[in-house]
Amino acid sequence: MTTPDQSGRVTSEGLSPDRVAELRAELRKLNSRATRLKLDLHDLAEDLPTGWERILEVATLTFTAYSAIDRLQKELAGEASA
Repeated sequence: MTTPDQSGRVTSEGLSPDRVAELRAELRKLNSRATRLKLDLHDLAEDLPTGWERILEVATLTFTAYSAIDRLQKELAGEASA
């Protein structure tokens, strides 16, 4: 599928160059957040049994962050492969 962006340029998968830039910026932010959460989860595991109550919360946040990263990477890969 091809669609024009605001400047009239046509991109595959309906992603304008501006949208690709937005996705990449969002991906950088998510990667930073996911890395921080991964380290928080690691720290919780090292300190067990102290803080065990937070494991599910931090694991859920970590899972959500990495799921969002996967979604964005797939969206960008579709753009790159088209």
